[in-house]
Amino acid sequence: MNWLPHAMYSYETFREEARELLSGVEDCPSLEDARRMLFNRVSSIYYDVIGSSQLLSSNLRIRLRDCVNAMEGMLLPRSAEVAGFDMAQVMWDVAHNRPRPDLQPGFWADMIYLTRALNKRAAETPVEEDDIFEELSGREAAIVRSSELDDLWHRVQKFAARYTTGLTDESRQRRSARREAILRFYGATPDDWHDWKWQCAHIIKDAATLQKIVRVSEEQARLVELARINRLPFGITPYYASLMDDDYEAGRDRCIRAQVLPPHIYVEEMSRHRHHRDETFDFMREKDTSPIDLITRRYPAIVILKPFNTCPQICVYCQRNWEIEEVMACDAEASPAEIHRAVQWIAERPTIREVLITGGDPLALNDRKLKQILDQVSAIEHVDLIRIGSRTLVTIPMRITEKLGRLLGSYRELGKRDICVITHFEHAYEVTPDVVLAANRLKKNGVSIYNQQVFTFYVSRRFETVSLRMILRRIGIDPYYTFVPKGKDETSDYLVPLARVLQERKEEARLLPGIRRTDEAVYNVPRLGKNHIRARQSRDLLAIKPDGSRVYEYHPWEKYIVERDPYVAESVPILDYLMRLEKIGENPDDYMSIWYYF
Repeated sequence: MNWLPHAMYSYETFREEARELLSGVEDCPSLEDARRMLFNRVSSIYYDVIGSSQLLSSNLRIRLRDCVNAMEGMLLPRSAEVAGFDMAQVMWDVAHNRPRPDLQPGFWADMIYLTRALNKRAAETPVEEDDIFEELSGREAAIVRSSELDDLWHRVQKFAARYTTGLTDESRQRRSARREAILRFYGATPDDWHDWKWQCAHIIKDAATLQKIVRVSEEQARLVELARINRLPFGITPYYASLMDDDYEAGRDRCIRAQVLPPHIYVEEMSRHRHHRDETFDFMREKDTSPIDLITRRYPAIVILKPFNTCPQICVYCQRNWEIEEVMACDAEASPAEIHRAVQWIAERPTIREVLITGGDPLALNDRKLKQILDQVSAIEHVDLIRIGSRTLVTIPMRITEKLGRLLGSYRELGKRDICVITHFEHAYEVTPDVVLAANRLKKNGVSIYNQQVFTFYVSRRFETVSLRMILRRIGIDPYYTFVPKGKDETSDYLVPLARVLQERKEEARLLPGIRRTDEAVYNVPRLGKNHIRARQSRDLLAIKPDGSRVYEYHPWEKYIVERDPYVAESVPILDYLMRLEKIGENPDDYMSIWYYF
């Protein structure tokens, strides 16, 4: 299974590949008759091949099963109705040799690989599985198996070694030089650098300052300037700016830059809708799940409390980018009366057992204000877990002072209440000695730390996220969630196919020792929250759109509890994704099994 030349992803190639599948379809009297013929033909693979005693390799049997399920689902009339695109109609047109100008290479690529897999049932000679446990047993089998596992781990190390962490000697030297340059620019001292309030007071908020501190292209600087003109949130802490390499062409800091430097489509889309952002960009429909100001509730026993509506640094793909216009805005803090009303609302509902205090970033508040909030929440008898959602460990690790660590730890009451921090590291290059120190200040006070990663294009290379999981566990941070990026137009540069997330879980994360792969991959469904994607029962593939986008129907997490409509969303065309990888030096052949994750 190899990467084909782009010109091969065409109508002509598919028609040749699907010749057997489409045989006789042109003779059907109607589209619905053709649909039934195709469905029955695909379904017969279950009985004739998958369900038979033929000596197929297990890999081939599983691939056939998955492809049959995918094709059956896309041929259903309901799938065509919900997705707005009819796969049977395409097959009907191809059978009659009617080319479709609307269908692009991304569509033909997906269909070609799918059809090739279905054709394997006829083209591949049945073979016996090469299974050591059928031929060997006891110590002899164990030794051979151990050797196989060594080979697997060497593969992990080969890929993961490509990704630099922030703890290597070379990284420390680069960051030290960058830090000195930034301090010279501001006329500041090392003591200033380690003062989180100094960091917040010197956040980079405009293109002119950015160009003096960080080496960026003229286009990047222009986009930052355009973003600020249109009142789009932008900010980088001096500390985080020190993580950006002077030789950015090398690509080590690609992910770091992508998080804060807005791409063209983001600026364009956000600016176009700048006067009604809440209507256009509130993807999670927080207005529909906010029963009172400062509160969001999507689950029975947990609520989100948002007392501070800004951050020291803004992620371009932030879920709440539509709410924020300015980094550390002076009016971002909710009033004591608003916070009291929100906390009282929680206190009146004993069904709520857990409170996630987020925003914005609540750790950007000073200790006194943070304590006032935590005192109120911890006084609620039925709340037995408090979570703090904060990215300061990544953007201003010096905010995690010894005093703050003790403050957070003081809210732990054994057997009654726990407290933890939920943070957001994207890449191993963000893990620095300052981060290690900050994490330890929390851990030694009994405060657990969990990481939520957004699986964007910039962290999606083979074993790139594996390298992050490995180093996070070394410093005491547990992988918690891996978010499939939401399909928002303004953040299209960050999106990856759902198939890549599934491939990463099965072929990369699965190779790690157990507690280093504790994160769960999820897709956030508007209004309803996290939809687990670990099992096919959580979603259906409805169609492949003309550009190659797969259309999925995500089933709500509560589908067997209450009646709730599913959510339909499109994924990034796999062909487009692989071509982007190729442009940054990746070999698409390393990813080719992606076509068979549905």
